[in-house]
Amino acid sequence: MKKNMNFSIRVILLVITCSILSSCATIRQVHLKPRNAEEFNNRGFDHCQKGEYDQAISDFSKAIKANPQLAPAYNNRGAAYLYKAQYDRAISDLSKAIEIDPRLAQAYNNRGWAYIKKWQYDLALSDFNKGMEIDPGFVEAYYHRAIVYFHLEEYGKSLSDVIKAQQLGYEIPLEFLDDLRKATGGVSA
Repeated sequence: MKKNMNFSIRVILLVITCSILSSCATIRQVHLKPRNAEEFNNRGFDHCQKGEYDQAISDFSKAIKANPQLAPAYNNRGAAYLYKAQYDRAISDLSKAIEIDPRLAQAYNNRGWAYIKKWQYDLALSDFNKGMEIDPGFVEAYYHRAIVYFHLEEYGKSLSDVIKAQQLGYEIPLEFLDDLRKATGGVSA
């Protein structure tokens, strides 16, 4: 009798477990089957904000597969590759975003940052300049260009961009301000 009871309990637990797993799988499938590229892009962006770059890249890739002309998905996947220090992949995606939408200032900014990481300062400057041409109020581009000018030891230009970024409301990291102050002989923003 005890043996039959244990068997019955195991069967009931197995049925309950299968029922729960089936229910979760159904919910998960519904959740993971959005056909809309924008949904994948948005979910990828959420993953990126949480530092979940592999999941973000997966969702951005699904968005691109659903709509190969969705420039923000290429931009976002490029940014995720940037966070993973995969600069060549980032540049490839960001270039594709720019090819699709040449007015996407954020893609120029992100690609410029990838070029900084590869020490390709002339290409970075070109991208930051283009981003600011498209959107003169794009504050991050001023700060990033200031970093390039700093590396090129063009401290006056770096200081001008820092001042412009601050005027636009960007909070420059104190470490950079200290380094710039030292490099300019005490001139500060």
